[in-house]
Amino acid sequence: MIKGIDRKDIPRDKRDIVNDLLTLKIVTNKKTIKLKSKYIPGKVDITQKGYGFLIPLSKGKDLLIESYHLNSASKGDLVIAERLFKKKGRPKAKVIYIIEKAFAYSVGYLTFEIKNAKKILLIKNIKTNLPICVNVTKKALKKLPPNAVFKINNYTSTIEEVLGVLDDAWVDEKISLALYNKKEEFSKSAILEAKAFGNFIDKSMYPQRIDLTEKYFCTIDPVSAKDHDDAVYFDIGENALYVAIADVSEYVYLNSNIDKEAKERGFSIYFPHKSVPMLPRELSENICSLKENEDRLAFIFKITLDKNNNVIKEELFEGIINSKRKYSYEKVDEFLEGNIENSDETDKKILSWLMPLWNKIQKIRSERLKTGLDFESDEIKMNLDEEGMIEDVTIEKETPSHSLIEDCMLLANKAAAKMIDYGIFRIHEKPSRTSIDELYNNLLSLGIEINENEDFVKNVKDIQKQAKEMGIKKEIDKLIIKSQKQARYDAENVGHYALGFDKYTHFTSPIRRYSDLTLHRLLKAVLKKEEKIKDFILRNIEALVVKISELEREAMKVEWDFYDRKYARVAKINIGKVYKGIIEDTEIPPIAKILEDKLLGARVFLKDKKKFNLLQKVNIEIIDSNIATAKIKGKVLD
Repeated sequence: MIKGIDRKDIPRDKRDIVNDLLTLKIVTNKKTIKLKSKYIPGKVDITQKGYGFLIPLSKGKDLLIESYHLNSASKGDLVIAERLFKKKGRPKAKVIYIIEKAFAYSVGYLTFEIKNAKKILLIKNIKTNLPICVNVTKKALKKLPPNAVFKINNYTSTIEEVLGVLDDAWVDEKISLALYNKKEEFSKSAILEAKAFGNFIDKSMYPQRIDLTEKYFCTIDPVSAKDHDDAVYFDIGENALYVAIADVSEYVYLNSNIDKEAKERGFSIYFPHKSVPMLPRELSENICSLKENEDRLAFIFKITLDKNNNVIKEELFEGIINSKRKYSYEKVDEFLEGNIENSDETDKKILSWLMPLWNKIQKIRSERLKTGLDFESDEIKMNLDEEGMIEDVTIEKETPSHSLIEDCMLLANKAAAKMIDYGIFRIHEKPSRTSIDELYNNLLSLGIEINENEDFVKNVKDIQKQAKEMGIKKEIDKLIIKSQKQARYDAENVGHYALGFDKYTHFTSPIRRYSDLTLHRLLKAVLKKEEKIKDFILRNIEALVVKISELEREAMKVEWDFYDRKYARVAKINIGKVYKGIIEDTEIPPIAKILEDKLLGARVFLKDKKKFNLLQKVNIEIIDSNIATAKIKGKVLD
């Protein structure tokens, strides 16, 4: 629009916008559509005081936008603004048209301000704590309880849903989901589709599938898991690992009602007390899930190894399995430690292949880590009480059982990636020189010596060795991870830098990741030589992989936001209390992480103006906590 575009080249999905701009006389009405000179496209930034700035897309200085000229624009929105010409003062502009909202929805809460001894009701944005304009009457607001929480359509500035009240801790999940326009409920049409598949498999209806129901497969998952994506079995005689994955594509047809919703969700979201699944529970926790002692359809890799544990053959086929045991990670860890006293006959049959597999996986893992990176990551496990408040927070460590399953899945994911040259890959690029230099500077300040080797992986291994000797390996691992580029999905393969793999993809979790479901469809088309179906899947794959990567980030943000909200509630009732913490970010304002009690893992924004050292241990006094914005403030006690 800035340079001009021929009418025939306007993308179909942008024609409505162009028609609006023509109606508002913002662009020229000629063969070439072009923005008129007094109009400037850009992104909006809004200050804490309520006024904004236009950051032009083209060259030029930022323009001041008074609060009354924002015209419902929010921070991050892509807009077209009109330049306001004045002889004196700072150059200004006013928003004329919102091209795209940074967020389609926001969450607001009802509060009040005292002006001239009068109580004035207003709605504030729950993230920024700034007042927002909503099309609702004062009479309607007065009928609502204090601290009522709303989901607001940013395009129409209307309240779409009353989520609850801030005083109720169970409203937190609704807020976190609404912030990123996620929903838990499925449409009636999707649920009806899911229910139509029933609850059991009749093997006689699938004569073309390989029947592996007699083999002693097992699943290994968290205790609370209800959706079992994967099961494993090791055939000692064949020296072959079988990785069986729920055959979701058999049930979720391309462009079906379930598929359309799954594509919009992208990923399952996991809260401490529940999950918000990508697929209806009638599928994710029933007919698709590899449940114990139930026949289930599976998409299976048979990976044959030689005597040195090198992969010599990979076969992919459709099959039927019957998982003989649903194990938790904790139970398998007991087995791997030698605690098998209470094993029954089924356990013993599984252990007859599980223990030899574990011996092989340890060697495979050791070989893999010669070229790949490995990080220690303690995962926060939060338990909630009946009122939705934190009951306890613990650190869930990675154990041998996690490593066993992880490397089995890596073998299957690598095998799947070899079968495609274009489609959907999980890629991870090498960190930038700037990120590496920043990392090295931080590490030097912590007393870690840096060997300027061109091989970053070798450098990391040396850094980790020093960090382990200093007793700060987990903290250093976190810094190294922070310096890395984010892994994402791409249609073109560029390899996975952190894992050290030339080709990698995601095959093993189609119940909870749309990426894996898409890959299953593609692999079936390849196996069956269905070129038309393959071409159809690949037609818009570039746009799909970008969307899936964005949805992955959103799902993570929903989970993080929920945890922050729970921490904020605990902090609110512990103002004045002192906790042990560690400095995680030295910029102003510094950010610390609490290391104990029910606030274990919580971030605190420090009011201190002085500079702290990275990873400095500190005592933090909680001085404020905003339940709406989920931000905790504190100060360091000397």
